[in-house]
Amino acid sequence: MNVFKHYDASFAKQLDKLCASLGQSADVSATVTRIITDIRAKGDRAVLACTKEFDRVVLKASQLKVAEADLAKGLKTLSVEHRKAIREAIKCVKDFHKRTLPKSWRAKNPHGATVGEEFYPLQRVGIYVPGGQVPLVSSVIMSAILAKIAGVPEIVVCTPPGADGQVAPGLLAALHLCGVKEVYKIGGVQAIAAMAIGTKTVPPVDKVFGPGNAFVMEAKRQLYGVVGVDLLPGPSEVMVIADHRANARYVAADLLAQAEHGTGKEKIYLLVTSETKLRAIEREIEKQTPSLVHADAIRSVLNKSFYVFVCKHMQQMVEIANRIAPEHMELQVEEQHHKHLIKEIKTAGAILVGSTTATALGDFTAGPSHTLPTERTGRFSSGMQVTDYMRRSSVVQYDAKSIRKAAPVVSAFAVLEQLDGHGRSVEMRASD
Repeated sequence: MNVFKHYDASFAKQLDKLCASLGQSADVSATVTRIITDIRAKGDRAVLACTKEFDRVVLKASQLKVAEADLAKGLKTLSVEHRKAIREAIKCVKDFHKRTLPKSWRAKNPHGATVGEEFYPLQRVGIYVPGGQVPLVSSVIMSAILAKIAGVPEIVVCTPPGADGQVAPGLLAALHLCGVKEVYKIGGVQAIAAMAIGTKTVPPVDKVFGPGNAFVMEAKRQLYGVVGVDLLPGPSEVMVIADHRANARYVAADLLAQAEHGTGKEKIYLLVTSETKLRAIEREIEKQTPSLVHADAIRSVLNKSFYVFVCKHMQQMVEIANRIAPEHMELQVEEQHHKHLIKEIKTAGAILVGSTTATALGDFTAGPSHTLPTERTGRFSSGMQVTDYMRRSSVVQYDAKSIRKAAPVVSAFAVLEQLDGHGRSVEMRASD
């Protein structure tokens, strides 16, 4: 645990140093470049070699694609309770994102010309869903449903195979319920490269979505331009802002929940108004941790990436939160402070308000996509939304009357920028 106290003379420098370090990771660029180069040259053969090397699974090219019948079978393996939970989460995600669907529009500009916007779904998208020891069933819902709402006709999902060479039943069930039919047992960098470049088995997509580790994020960075990419969501982050009235049990539970994701690179932030409250939360952490399945992994994260700020006042918490730009931010403070903090903290990926709003609600079922900016990228980006699965075109239409009004403006800019051809193209229409 790393503790920063407001009354330390070096507090500001410590915060600067922490912010500068966030987002730094081991240099994975060379490995990613090698894999992408191999897949570009060898296609499926390189994908299969990577699957053997990194997933310890030997497959044939004919085994990469999951049969549609197997997607339906996955649903049958789940309990009634689990099927009901997945359907409920889908319902909540649909309800939220349908409200955000953009509408095409037309209006008259000051010249009297018709202008507007037209929105189109992307034609073919690829979604990466991390699997392995912790298959992220919820990530299927938080991505595929948005693509469906946007109207994307072709949705491809890649997820790594388990040790038995199969995809986890929960993932298969979620994919089936979300209406996804094209699924491949491919993980890591090779999945991103296969979707971006295309192979004999995997036709290329227009844009790639989904979270992943440092290698997956680097693959998306390197392939941007060949293919579109969404934000670059890395390991989970949570920041809990807790005042003197915060429930220490709840705070500890939420910190532990985000530390258990499994990559070992999660970031946990706690902002408290007193050391007394901090000690109460620490006691709860020690009490609750042993009973959790991933207790050892959680302890590792807390020892390495648990940052505590003992703050003097709310404004200081605002400043720290805006600097760090956490993925998830919980406001475990008195209700009278909620509106102020929501207004003033402008960089959080998701804001969870009040003591009864655990981050896990947003992870699984609340409605907004849980694919959110991490590693301080919330300073300039937002969480995944329906418009990420769409593109827009501006629409402009001038008639004889409106072009005469616009002609003097174009002529002036043509002179300023020494582009007489631009000016002539409008002048001849206006004079006609």
